[in-house]
Order: sequence, then C-alpha cells, then structure tokens
Amino acid sequence: MISANDVKKLREMTGAGMMECKKALQQANGDFDRAIDILRERGLAQAAKKAGREANEGLIESYIHLQGRIGSLIEINCETDFVANTSDFHTLAHDIAMHIAATNPRFVNREQVPDEELEHEKKVLSAQAENEGKPAAIIEKMVTGRIEKFYKEVCLLDQPFIKNPDITVDQLLKEHIARLGEHIVVRRFVRFERGEELPGA
Repeated sequence: MISANDVKKLREMTGAGMMECKKALQQANGDFDRAIDILRERGLAQAAKKAGREANEGLIESYIHLQGRIGSLIEINCETDFVANTSDFHTLAHDIAMHIAATNPRFVNREQVPDEELEHEKKVLSAQAENEGKPAAIIEKMVTGRIEKFYKEVCLLDQPFIKNPDITVDQLLKEHIARLGEHIVVRRFVRFERGEELPGA
C-alpha cells in the first residue's frame, strides 16, 4: 500500500506530479530509489521531446571560490524568461557554475572535443595498453573504456555532478527539463584560476 506521505515525499524529492509519483511508487513496489529511476527515465523521454526547441532565454551566472582564487562564468539557456526568472533555474545555473569551478572541464559536451585530440588520445591509450602487454583482442575494448573515462574528465555533461555524484550533469539538466517543462542548454562557460598561464603565452 502506497501512502499519501510517501507520494508527497517522492514529489518533493523529484518535482514530478502527484499521480506520476504514485504510479512510480506502485511500479517500484514502494522502493524509493527505483521509483526515482522510473521518474528519471520518464523525465528523460520528456526531455528528448523538448530537445529540438529553441532556447534563447536564460542567464549568465558566476561563481567565485576560495577568496577569489578560482571563478567561473556560465551561459545557460531556456525557452522563456518566465523559467529563466525562477529560483529553480537560478539554483541550477549556480550549481553548474560551482561544479565548473571545482572540476575544471574543458568542453560542454563530446561534440566539442576536436577530432585530432580524440585521435591523439586513442593512440596514447592504445600504446599504454600495448606496453602493459595486453593482447590485441582486448586493447580495443580497453581503449573504448578509457576514452569514456577521458570524456568524464574533460566534458561537463559527462561528469558526475559534484553535489550528487550518482547523476551526471547531463542527467541533472534533463531532470530540470522534465520539471520546468522547457528545453535547457549549457551554451558556454569559462573558468579562471588566479595566476594560471594564458593560452599562447
């Protein structure tokens, strides 16, 4: 039996509607973790439908850490100024700006990684696997696995979210897309660290 309190608790945790929460808990036999996964899966489906829509509103958010030693700026876009002005959207922007300051990603997503850099990384990883004496049959699998790790190091959306490492930044975005009902995009970001060497310097 699913209680009203359980439904309310799941709603507060996920931002999903009461009926969706009740159905997810019933499907999960009262298991909260499974119910959250079910809602997330449905949220991802909703997010996919919204992915083609224009997102030109939003805001630029900053985060400064450690007495001004590290800072970041992020442009995050949504579809309407109504959503852009919600506390939920502002919190999301601030959290991602803080995540960038902490983890120092280099790209927003995998598509931004230059082909030549990816090929170079694959060659280095292949050589490492060969030097470890691995047979050719499993070198390719090892390289594929290590490239996934590389993406998690350099791509913002692939990184485990610093405030909840159980989800990636991409999943965090998609949860907010499902909750706020609009397409949301991290357009660009920049991170500064005091005294760091400038590119080309």
